[in-house]
Amino acid sequence: MKSDKGSASLEFIAAGVLLIVPLIYLVLVLGRIQAGTLAAESIARQAVRVYFTAPSPAQANARVSLAAQDGLADFHFAPEDATTTVSCVPLASPCLRAESTVTFTQKITVRLPFVPAILGLEKFAFVTVTGQASQRVALGAGL
Repeated sequence: MKSDKGSASLEFIAAGVLLIVPLIYLVLVLGRIQAGTLAAESIARQAVRVYFTAPSPAQANARVSLAAQDGLADFHFAPEDATTTVSCVPLASPCLRAESTVTFTQKITVRLPFVPAILGLEKFAFVTVTGQASQRVALGAGL
């Protein structure tokens, strides 16, 4: 009759590998999604800050673009995976008018790591995260 000696350690190693690999992938995915969330929030906050320090709407938009590029680079996201939108309430031209509220919305598409390009799976392996920040222009400020 055959002995079972040593098979428990083999079973333990096999079961351990089968459990630890998906757990490691889950940690990687959740970390990447968290990085996207932090990037979206920080870019939206920074966009509001640099927008209000600009002397003109043209310079404000240029500063917002640079702030978004810096934030995306800090968190290792590609510029094509992000969109920044600005909205003003009331709808005013320019947004820097006194007593208007400016809202920045930053959307980032977080691509899941290690998804192969087989059968087009990479087209569906993403999560979109959003960050938003608003600021009201002071009564004595604005253009």
